[in-house]
Amino acid sequence: RPAPVAPAQLPATMEESTEPKPAPDSPRPVSDEEVYKRWFGLADQDQDGRVTGKDAVEFFGLSGLPKEALSRAWQLADLNRQGYLGKDQFVRALRVIALVQNGTEVSKLSMDALDAAVAEGSLPVAELEGLAHDSSNMNNPFTAKAMSESLREVAERTGNTYPTKTTPGHHNPGSNPRGQRMTAAQATGIVDALKEIYKAKVRPVEEALKFGSFYSPLLTDGDFEGKPNVLLLGQYSTGKTTFIKHLLGTEYPGCNIGPEPTTDRFVVVMHGKEPRVTPGQTLAVQTDKPFTGLSTFGSAFLSKFQASSCDTKLLEEVTIIDTPGVLSGEKQRIDRGYSFTNVCEWFAARSDVILLLFDPHKLDISDEFKSVIASLRGHDDKVRVVLNKADQVSAQQLMRVYGALMWSLGKVFNTPEVCKVYVGSFNDQPLNTENNQLGAELFEKEQSDLKRDLLDIPQRSCDRKVNEFVKRVRACVTHAKIMMHLRGKMPMMAGFETKQKKLLGRLDKEFEECVHTHLIPKGDLPNGRRFAEICKGMPIWKMPKVDKKQMKALEEVLSVDIPEIMRRFDNPF
Repeated sequence: RPAPVAPAQLPATMEESTEPKPAPDSPRPVSDEEVYKRWFGLADQDQDGRVTGKDAVEFFGLSGLPKEALSRAWQLADLNRQGYLGKDQFVRALRVIALVQNGTEVSKLSMDALDAAVAEGSLPVAELEGLAHDSSNMNNPFTAKAMSESLREVAERTGNTYPTKTTPGHHNPGSNPRGQRMTAAQATGIVDALKEIYKAKVRPVEEALKFGSFYSPLLTDGDFEGKPNVLLLGQYSTGKTTFIKHLLGTEYPGCNIGPEPTTDRFVVVMHGKEPRVTPGQTLAVQTDKPFTGLSTFGSAFLSKFQASSCDTKLLEEVTIIDTPGVLSGEKQRIDRGYSFTNVCEWFAARSDVILLLFDPHKLDISDEFKSVIASLRGHDDKVRVVLNKADQVSAQQLMRVYGALMWSLGKVFNTPEVCKVYVGSFNDQPLNTENNQLGAELFEKEQSDLKRDLLDIPQRSCDRKVNEFVKRVRACVTHAKIMMHLRGKMPMMAGFETKQKKLLGRLDKEFEECVHTHLIPKGDLPNGRRFAEICKGMPIWKMPKVDKKQMKALEEVLSVDIPEIMRRFDNPF
């Protein structure tokens, strides 16, 4: 027999290691957010990326909690009142459910309580009947049919049923099969429903009666889907650009700050991963952006318009619009090449908050500023006044400045009610207390209140879009009735131009007749002078007729469709 091979001569692959083998890696703990995002695919039954009220009632019913708790969970999740939950909102709702299951009283549920529990890491994963932590639409613990039946069974047992109207042939109200146009009834959110109603019932009338020339350009998808806007207006060197820098905590691309008029263009400060500047001509042709309507102001304006992208937290929620300083004195005679007032009016209609900035040393309101403020009529609820650089004057001077500002604003707004006024110094420098030692606490509170007001904007954005849509439809109904009234006064055969000139010359009387004949509220009547000016080059006798069916559909948008949308996408619990 051959001699045995010594261990030292064995190949390395055959040697037995005497070292202990490492233990297998322990599984990584899974966060509650990962679990909930897996469950999202189960709750989203039509896989459109949205958990609707119907989906939520059935899925959250698996928690076994009462309606009161689930209603509060939806309320805290859908802060922007969109009518549906995305993934992040879905996670938030389930964390609220976990809070309640962990012993928190419903009356004590709040965003602060939720944020504190998440920060502490003390929040367990919510318990839902029949679901494990690894359950997902790729690893469904139920078959599709069994899942649906289980959800319904639990919903009925807990009393969390969702009152919906079923339409034959439409098993999934939120679905939108490829190649088919979505209807308002199939929409899964408030904004989507408004878009479809506008395209189906409102836009055809607007196009036929040239409504865009009288009110504002026709709406695009970008107008509905855009982020909330904050519009800044004021005379030069009142601190508008510095105010934006103060809010963002950084300068945006292309900003200039100085005592002279430095901002010579309209600048949309929006969110972007990289700092960049986009020219106005490019913005006006991007249909996914809400600025296509600005092309009506021509190249003279678009050359003075740009967007600056900046990666800051605030811009993820809102868009800020910086404007050139309003001219005063002899400079008002300079022609900008475009109508500054009309552009401000266009932005005001699409803004959620309008800030008028004043300097204690420049309280005079020029003629151009008066016309700009006058163009804000109808948007009074959006207007806030900011008395900036208030730490540069003494307490006595500040009291006099505040009184003079309120008196001036009362004359310009021509209303007994005065809008909210914030007093402070909105810049990155520490407060100057040499002139007013008592004002430091006041300024800090005012700054805090203004920031809170701005941070609440996203929560009011959806309501604002509905409100603006309702105003537009009311204006369209009024416009249609007026145009039909004027067209009905035209002769049958000849003399059209002469008759139109005569009608426009006595437009106030025609408006008065419309009020009584067509039951138009006086507050809905347009500006007569502006209406006549636009009509001069527009042959009214060639306007197409709006039949009774179209008119009824338009009026039903206000009386039926909008109330139904608000009911359908309200808190489902």
